[in-house]
Amino acid sequence: MKSGVRALGIAESYRERRSTLAGAVTRASRVTDGFAYETCTVGGTDATEAIIDLFSGLGREDVRYVFVAGIALAWYNVVDLHRVADATRRPVISVTFEESPGLVEALEAEFEGEELAARKEIFERQPPRERLSVNDQTVFVRSVGVDASEARDAVRAFTPEGGRPEPLRVARLSARAGDELRRSGE
Repeated sequence: MKSGVRALGIAESYRERRSTLAGAVTRASRVTDGFAYETCTVGGTDATEAIIDLFSGLGREDVRYVFVAGIALAWYNVVDLHRVADATRRPVISVTFEESPGLVEALEAEFEGEELAARKEIFERQPPRERLSVNDQTVFVRSVGVDASEARDAVRAFTPEGGRPEPLRVARLSARAGDELRRSGE
């Protein structure tokens, strides 16, 4: 992959009721050249819209991929990867870092009725996770708008060391700092 190809990494940090979403535009060469922020509700259903708003607010046509750290942000605020891909007109790649039995049992333990049904409906429409070895570490990838081979190549190209793609690593650091700043102002 060419060193100038850019990806938007989106990660979050939360405490209490609001989650800080940070977006970091990072080149395959590891140069970061843009940031954006949004918030979503912890335990809510607005993460998908917050990601779309974050992307739109950036105004960056040069972003080729959207990476999302996980699929259930801010305490089960499930992201609809298909809606994000449609709205951004970019491939969306969700990367998780731990093996798990899946999300359905956890959702069933925490929610009921319409709240459970809404989250399960979104989650069950998402593509399955694929195990991927990156730099001797294992990550789990879902992708929309790109074939599995290109998704694997993109994750590896944006992961110069360790198992966390650079756009997600930088976004996670930024989200934590943004969350601290937001909390100190409350």
